Amino acid sequence: MITRRNLLGSTGIGALLSSAFAGAKPISARTTGEDHPTRSGALPYTPTTTINGSTLPYVMKNGVKEFHLIAQEFEQEFAPGMKVKVWGYNGSSPGPTIEAVEGDRVRILVTNELPEHTTIHWHGVFLPNGMDGVGGLTQPHIGPGETYVYEFPLINHGTLLYHPHADEMVQMAVGMMGVFVVHPKRPPRKIDRDFVLLLHEWAIHPGTYRPDPSVMLDFNIFTINGKVFPAIDSLVVKTGDRIRVRIGNLGMNQHPMHLHGYAFHVTGTDGGPIPESAQSPHSTVAVPVGSTRDMEWVADVPGDWPLHCHKSHHTMNAMGHNVPNTLGVDQRKLESKIRQLLPGYMAMGEKGMAEHQDHSQHMKGPANTLPMMAGVGPFGNIEMGGMFTMVKVRDRLASYDQDPGWYDHPPGTVAYKL
Repeated sequence: MITRRNLLGSTGIGALLSSAFAGAKPISARTTGEDHPTRSGALPYTPTTTINGSTLPYVMKNGVKEFHLIAQEFEQEFAPGMKVKVWGYNGSSPGPTIEAVEGDRVRILVTNELPEHTTIHWHGVFLPNGMDGVGGLTQPHIGPGETYVYEFPLINHGTLLYHPHADEMVQMAVGMMGVFVVHPKRPPRKIDRDFVLLLHEWAIHPGTYRPDPSVMLDFNIFTINGKVFPAIDSLVVKTGDRIRVRIGNLGMNQHPMHLHGYAFHVTGTDGGPIPESAQSPHSTVAVPVGSTRDMEWVADVPGDWPLHCHKSHHTMNAMGHNVPNTLGVDQRKLESKIRQLLPGYMAMGEKGMAEHQDHSQHMKGPANTLPMMAGVGPFGNIEMGGMFTMVKVRDRLASYDQDPGWYDHPPGTVAYKL
């Protein structure tokens, strides 16, 4: 009987690792080699689309797919008006999606350009213990300026993850993470559009530009693939397409992700595929910390359908949880007194927070800090921010790569004023 143990043991991985270290040289982060074949009809799977992100290219070397990740610090724009100093891989946080097939042998070179040591743990991947990436336990730490090599066969498939197991409170809080997609050798069904979303949360105090890794729960910025709404790209699909959305979560909060207009089946986790007999329909799926969920459905109704976290604070930006509650408070006398000290001051919050979005257009806030709500749609303010995007389903599409604009509703299908 073939077991995970004897399968891994038969690969001669110790000898291969020694030779890989002996001959390893850093390669350019821009090396493409055999680039990601997004239009090849020979592939046994549909390549993933990481919105606002990319797929990591590889080169083939003697039958091994060789990837290169560079851990580094850089500036990333979360949305126009907010740039953040983050740590990530190859110039993005989350890092590029690694994509391969069950049965492939992969070699991943990891170069550390951070100011401190690091490692990479391959979350959910079945591999030899010495490749598991836990600094001090299964390997030495990767020091600044060093390149380490991870090499292993892919014996399980699913939506998996990668992140450090070295000073992880800091390194994950400031953005070091990514998705590792391993396709099955024989996919059970055809998928037309396969999307990758990685959720994260940040503590970025108003007026600052570095995430605060010491914050435990009071986060104020919530991202999908390193962006906040309205800068998050939509998921563009054609009517009749079978959709898979892979959602990962490496933050500190569970996120109940809700899809409007459809029911979907949860078909997989970071532990692998869920048997069809155990699948059930949902419109919301909780994505726990340190896990992934695959959701699938057929997009048979056109429109602009929101996909978002259903924790209301997670669909707003720059939330401050220690601000006094002013709902129902008459602030007119207080407002006039404050104006004597601060000309132009306007009291807000008496009737709700929606007014903040309009005021943000003409009232300057703290530097490098987004307004709480910033989305504008065809009927006015969408009043969302943070972890919010849309699935745009259209009967006709010029291209999957081009946003089709707002949906043109047929006559008589829009709610109206009585």
